[in-house]
Amino acid sequence: MTGTPSAPLVPCPTCSRRVMFSRANRWRPFCSERCRDIDLGAWASERFRVPLASPPDDADDTEPHPRQLPGG
Repeated sequence: MTGTPSAPLVPCPTCSRRVMFSRANRWRPFCSERCRDIDLGAWASERFRVPLASPPDDADDTEPHPRQLPGG
């Protein structure tokens, strides 16, 4: 044992290959430039999307909220 902590191994988000998650890995968390570019292309073509949060059913956005004034 050398006493220095080793970088954790994580799966590449694109191909699932195990790679070190460290500054030494130029493409982290991906295993290669190719996998990084595949992921970027998926976002650009909207294959991946961030879901929008739906407001609660009882939310009433038609009336503005009254301002709270200091001391009042």
